[in-house]
Amino acid sequence: MTQQVLILPGDGIGPEITAEAVKVLEALKISDGLDIHMTEDLVGGAAYDAHGLPLSDETMAQAQAADAILLGAVGGYKWESLDISVRPEKGLLRLRSEMKLFANLRPAFLYPQLADASTLKPEVVAGLDILIVRELTGGIYFGQPRGIRVLDNGERQGFNTYVYSESEIKRIAHVAFKAAMKRNKKLTSVDKANVLEVTELWREVVDTVAKEYPEVEVKHMYVDNAAMQLILNPKQFDVMVTGNMFGDILSDEASMLTGSIGMLASASLDENNKGMYEPSHGSAPDIAGKNLANPLATILSAAMMLRYTLGHEELAVKIENAVSKVLDQGLRTGDIYSEGMTKVGCREMGDAVVAAL
Repeated sequence: MTQQVLILPGDGIGPEITAEAVKVLEALKISDGLDIHMTEDLVGGAAYDAHGLPLSDETMAQAQAADAILLGAVGGYKWESLDISVRPEKGLLRLRSEMKLFANLRPAFLYPQLADASTLKPEVVAGLDILIVRELTGGIYFGQPRGIRVLDNGERQGFNTYVYSESEIKRIAHVAFKAAMKRNKKLTSVDKANVLEVTELWREVVDTVAKEYPEVEVKHMYVDNAAMQLILNPKQFDVMVTGNMFGDILSDEASMLTGSIGMLASASLDENNKGMYEPSHGSAPDIAGKNLANPLATILSAAMMLRYTLGHEELAVKIENAVSKVLDQGLRTGDIYSEGMTKVGCREMGDAVVAAL
């Protein structure tokens, strides 16, 4: 049966990078008989410009009906003055919430060819392979009440609610433990249990779930220490599990260990492994339309889509091997360029990956 894939290019460099991932998937349709049908629609600022909303009900229905979604990026300077209720990011949050995409998987893998691209010493990052499992539909990003209010003295006050239920913590913990079982059986749970009661509960629930996975070595780490340890000794980590806000910050930090956030793919999954796939970086409006963006994170996100949702492990590996081959050839976009390499643009990098397939 033909599998349906919804492409949501979004804003900024989103259309450029998704075009290269689509190019790779189209190549696999020809070479390997990949049986998918891709349709495209609007999200984020592009959707607001067209419909007055960052995600239309029609597009939401398409996302619900699709087998998987490949997204570029949303947001940009153009829409920063909009009311927060219709900013581009709200479209992304609606997709995550209504599709129940609670598990965000962000691999921070350093290709050996890019060891010199990291700002850390090669011996610190060489061999890096971390999987960050981030809870995606709870925590302070979704907690109610929230807003800006005026106090009795006339001063304005902003407020947000940080909340997690036991069931939310359990389900993301199971995802992380199952991932650890397939890797090196080491799990670090990140919290701030010495200050925040919600993460005190987080730690207790993780320990309860851990009893079902006796082979996995479990450590707890405060988020401030985890941020430091990612720089000091990143290879101590295998799987990290944490809440929405901490995961957002730590995964971006981890991405820079790999040389560039332009190399970091991600998957957001529901309980049945239906998912939305996107690079971990933003829309980079300053380089949009200039053929400068690195499409490899989006191409690697397409590989994750083939692996986790569409069930084509062999094709996922084929894409990853093609990316490695292109890096062996010395081809680099500007974000990962170093002296002696060959600088190429976004389209040229996509073409090279297709050729390497």
